[in-house]
Amino acid sequence: MSLISNIWNHPKTSAAGLLIAVATVASALSQQGVSLGTAGTGTVVTLVSAIATALLGLLAQDPVSAVPAIATSRGAANSKLGAWALIALLLQLPFMSGCSGVTVAQDIVNWTPTLQSAVATVDTTAALLAPVDAPIFAAATVGFDAASNLLVTQAKAYLANPGASTLAQLQNQVVTFQQQVNGALLQAARILDPSSQQHAVSAIQEVATIVSAMLSLVQSVSSKTAVAQMAARSTMKMASIERYMDAETAASMVAGHYGEPVEMARIQLVQAESAVERAGF
Repeated sequence: MSLISNIWNHPKTSAAGLLIAVATVASALSQQGVSLGTAGTGTVVTLVSAIATALLGLLAQDPVSAVPAIATSRGAANSKLGAWALIALLLQLPFMSGCSGVTVAQDIVNWTPTLQSAVATVDTTAALLAPVDAPIFAAATVGFDAASNLLVTQAKAYLANPGASTLAQLQNQVVTFQQQVNGALLQAARILDPSSQQHAVSAIQEVATIVSAMLSLVQSVSSKTAVAQMAARSTMKMASIERYMDAETAASMVAGHYGEPVEMARIQLVQAESAVERAGF
């Protein structure tokens, strides 16, 4: 009876809890590739999640009672509800939301100018290193230009024709480049000169952040079987490079790309990294 009484006495909070649960479950289903069918250009799961989040946002914006005796407590409750609404909104990741193939393909293409810029930075970084370290860095990153150009080409091909064959090519190339970047980062971390190491790791990290975001995008439109095959080709796992990644730099890059607060980008990155690692990358 206490449960029923609590729901009766606090209907707004109870409704918010239910909506948060719906949004959370829907987000988890999307990340696991469960769609429950299509709805417009998206899926039933993403539609349900969006509706739940929107209703939660409306609840969080309800006006606070003006009665002095309870204004403070209700204001505090609304503040907490607003915080939970924000958390639910953060579950809808720009690159993990299970959107349609065309939407994801466009997002991948949108990342390509940033990727090309980051690779150009890598190309000029060797000049900043100690003479003994420059050849090591150059050898570790020698394939970046070709790999990035191929990834950009295949991302555009998938956008033009988001079919199984173009997706398979994109899956293969994003994993290939991810492995090159992971290996280069591990090589750069072995550079002994502190200044050289900092320059080398920083330059490669920019590329790693973008490739990781693109990998998440590709994963979001790939079947479980395809993701498992991609993960099997990923022999240098994300866990092996985490210690060399600057979370704040990565969050700033994601926030700048999507035009969002850095705080939101931090949570998105944690969610995305967790999903990628759970998949076996």
